[in-house]
Amino acid sequence: MDHFTQTAWLIPLFPLAAFLLLTALGRSYRKAGVLIGSIGSLAALVMSLLVFFERLGSDAVDYSNSFKWIDFGDVTFRIGFEVTNLNALMLVIVTVVSFLVNVYSAGYMKKDERITVFYGYVALFTFAMLGLVLSDNMLIFYIFWELVGVCSFLLVGFWYAKPAARAAAKKAFIVTRIGDAGLLLGIIVLFWYMPGHALDFSNIHNVFNEGQSGAITMSITTSIALLLFMGVIGKSGQFPLHLWLPDAMEGPTPISALIHAATMVAAGVFLLARTFDIFEASAAAMHTVAYFGGFTAIFAATIAIAQKDIKRILAYSTISQLGYMVMAMGLGSMTGGIFHLFTHAFFKALLFLAAGSVIHTVHTQNIHEMGGLSSKMRVTTWTFAIGALSLSGIPPFSGFWSKDTILATALDENPFLFAVGLAAAFCTALYMSRLFFIVFTGKSRLPHSVEVRESSKVMTIPLLVLAVLSVGAGFVETPWNGWLGKWLTGGAEEAHASGAAIVASIAVGVLGIYIGWLMYGKSSIERGAASARMPWLANVLEKQYYINEFYTVAIVKPVRGLGKGLNAVDEYVIGGAVRFIGLAAGAGSRVLNRLNNGQTQTYGLTAMIGLVVIIAAIVGRRFW
Repeated sequence: MDHFTQTAWLIPLFPLAAFLLLTALGRSYRKAGVLIGSIGSLAALVMSLLVFFERLGSDAVDYSNSFKWIDFGDVTFRIGFEVTNLNALMLVIVTVVSFLVNVYSAGYMKKDERITVFYGYVALFTFAMLGLVLSDNMLIFYIFWELVGVCSFLLVGFWYAKPAARAAAKKAFIVTRIGDAGLLLGIIVLFWYMPGHALDFSNIHNVFNEGQSGAITMSITTSIALLLFMGVIGKSGQFPLHLWLPDAMEGPTPISALIHAATMVAAGVFLLARTFDIFEASAAAMHTVAYFGGFTAIFAATIAIAQKDIKRILAYSTISQLGYMVMAMGLGSMTGGIFHLFTHAFFKALLFLAAGSVIHTVHTQNIHEMGGLSSKMRVTTWTFAIGALSLSGIPPFSGFWSKDTILATALDENPFLFAVGLAAAFCTALYMSRLFFIVFTGKSRLPHSVEVRESSKVMTIPLLVLAVLSVGAGFVETPWNGWLGKWLTGGAEEAHASGAAIVASIAVGVLGIYIGWLMYGKSSIERGAASARMPWLANVLEKQYYINEFYTVAIVKPVRGLGKGLNAVDEYVIGGAVRFIGLAAGAGSRVLNRLNNGQTQTYGLTAMIGLVVIIAAIVGRRFW
């Protein structure tokens, strides 16, 4: 009896209750706010684990439950939830990271006057993501998808007194709306061609996987898939809608960890997995997804090499790793994409929270203003190192196993994308070793007034937990043990094992770290050697290929110009006409008021003038 699975709808209600209670209490209950937010996330975590462990049983079957919401002609839209192995895993990912972020934030946000508001926003964010994960149809999924976007706007712009935070929040909201418009259109087209099936995920599986597509031609299938993929591009920061993600670093660092590890950016990859049957039905869509992911992986990895802001380096790292996940999906490996999402959630949350520990102490995000932190911040140093090694794909850390799964698939399916993946892996190891050696080794470049000390236990304990997960989480799917893939797909997808991919992956990772150590650790290679020889390339990478500048010239300025033009038309043409009519009416009323003064001679003069005008008009007609 799947008791916990049947009550999985309770999971999002715990953070929702925390949000409502925190909103009712207001800002004055600071300690209570931290406690309520943390308890809400802990309750959701415990319930998610119970559901997850229940799903591990061999007799577990997919479960869904819903009730009628709207009757639309012959179609009934329902509200409900669905529990599968896929979303049971996602529930654990979201709630583990959310709970640890709540605990960590008690130290990081301790002095913030709006800490209760912060915890309320985090609770709402967690509720939205959990609701998205449990949704049993595309319509409810889209509602929660948009709520996730709203919450990201609130949290990225949490320090709204800073102009940069306000600009970043607006940028994140507007850019992701572009992708969301495509997603909404895809949902509409999907409904149009399968109205009798509504939009339930189970029906989508039946229609596209079981060969019941009927009137849905290959071109329509491809169109639906690509429209849905637009939503993935926006939410999961794929090129060309990636540029909101680095700017989102203006929010508090715990939020960066939550967005990058388990919520907003994970939603796009999760959407790919939930609608994987549609994509699999179109070879063109699968190729598009794979190449977009591969390009994004190498594109973002090269940018990260030249960044100076510790959080921006990690942000571009996230974009690159999301590219790996998307590439895996496009190559047909849903297991590879979800496996990397699973491991990435832990080591990326670890890296962001460790970076937050550094920022909280040194009060700067510029890595060139740091240095020598390892002697004073041992826990932060070692946990960051574990996260960096996992991200760099060094065995036995979890990132190696998930990245190797993707590279093995690429080697089998598309050697070109395998080469792209290897290049991105080398860049990843290089920029993470650069980041680690500059920040934690060598001489300190901090002002003498800055006292460096380890963060409080409420911040370091989550780092230790995530470090353990970053080491051990990868063993759920190894070349000799394909447990995760079999559990996720019911045995439909076998594990990809390739000795060549393993050797190549380790080699490029070790090479990247070694070169990074020579340049930034040992200093036997001059740091500025490459930029001195190719200053143009260094400038291009530091400016992120001038994508922001291009969008400003090609889109932002023309749209602003159009807006100013329309505003001028509104103000001077339409508004001017309205003002002229008003002035004319006022002037006419004043003239009539003067004429209507009760004096007989005035009325006689007016009548005479009118008569002269009439006679002149009649005479004028004869001459014309």
